[in-house]
Amino acid sequence: MARHIYRCPLRWSDMDAFGHVNNVVFLRYLEEARIDFMFRLAPGDGSPSFSGGSVVARHEIDYVRPLVHRHEPVTIESWVTKIGAASLTIAYEIKDPDQVYVRASTVVVPFDLEAQRPRRITAEEREFLQEYVDDGMRSEGAAA
Repeated sequence: MARHIYRCPLRWSDMDAFGHVNNVVFLRYLEEARIDFMFRLAPGDGSPSFSGGSVVARHEIDYVRPLVHRHEPVTIESWVTKIGAASLTIAYEIKDPDQVYVRASTVVVPFDLEAQRPRRITAEEREFLQEYVDDGMRSEGAAA
């Protein structure tokens, strides 16, 4: 089982009035990691996998600790916890080597933009996603 690793830079504008990253900004971080995982790492050169579009059906997020602005990027680990016929669930940890800030999950539905409706996960997409499947989290006491 592999995990996708994304190094996400923090921006000065990500902070709120309390001096730490605003809760809404974490959803943007998750989006960046998810797009990097699903589109940049899609299988095969010229593969149409995941290129037709997808929609978010659900987000679940646990804020574990505040994250303050700094120059070093934060690490986002992503993996797949469930693959259905027409949806998948991606779990995440936003973290440093010794600290977890956020644990989250997103239900993603592949979407046919031309037909304007959800579509099934293709065999190629399923094969790619299977490499990242893990139904548990590495960190102690976590649940996706």
